[in-house]
Amino acid sequence: MSTRTWEDLQLPTAGTYVIDVAHTRVGFMAKHMMVSKVRGNFGDFSGTVTVGENPLDSSAELTIKTESISTGVADRDGHLRSDDFLAVEKFPEITFRSTRVVGYSGGEFTVLGDLTIRDVTKQVELTVEYGGAGINPWGQKVWGFSITTEINREDFGLTWNQALETGGVLVGKKVKIEIEGEANPA
Repeated sequence: MSTRTWEDLQLPTAGTYVIDVAHTRVGFMAKHMMVSKVRGNFGDFSGTVTVGENPLDSSAELTIKTESISTGVADRDGHLRSDDFLAVEKFPEITFRSTRVVGYSGGEFTVLGDLTIRDVTKQVELTVEYGGAGINPWGQKVWGFSITTEINREDFGLTWNQALETGGVLVGKKVKIEIEGEANPA
């Protein structure tokens, strides 16, 4: 793969790259009953990353199909698809569009962007760790990344909850988003 040295990284050359769905996981984690963590993911998504000549001028877009949510429990997944949470029939997509890269330090980029859930758009800050670049055994150029952020789901209209007799609530307000993946030239 054509790479170039920037700061302390071997980055891919400038251009547009497509997220490799087969090698990417769009996941999330939320507290349940304030005592444990429930993890899930979205299986249907697409996106692109445009790497700038100056990596700080790069941009990204991601579209997630809300119907594809999965936590491994059919009843819970059905509830998450309902109007109490994602309302997938009214709001079939979650989108993210970066607005700017605001920093770089130690292999991690800080990216600001607009996250839209249930037609509510809020600015979020992502930590993007560059994983490196290479060529897979089939001769395809790839580069990897890890992305994390945390949102308050209530900021996006996901306010359903249930108080517990022991105190606290059934579902935590904070949701951690974790994306691990690869991208290939468009």
